[in-house]
Amino acid sequence: MIKLGSKVRDTLTGYAGVAVARTEYQYGCARVAIEAATLTEGKPVDPQWFDEQRVEVVEEEAPKVSRDSSATSGGPQKDPSISSSKQ
Repeated sequence: MIKLGSKVRDTLTGYAGVAVARTEYQYGCARVAIEAATLTEGKPVDPQWFDEQRVEVVEEEAPKVSRDSSATSGGPQKDPSISSSKQ
């Protein structure tokens, strides 16, 4: 299984980037979303999905998550546009 946050490459097309998502379907198909490290016309490119068995790990890394992220707290983040006096 591909570890999210790892630098990966699709062995068929050579498309490379960071594994940002993984999905597994009911009948066994697993796919990995790869987000490119480069920009196109100054904008990020949407992640592209590939079958997991054709994706190879180039460099395994733990995902970098800020301490303010909901991924570390286990719940949704507070909306910064709503101050505590408006609640």
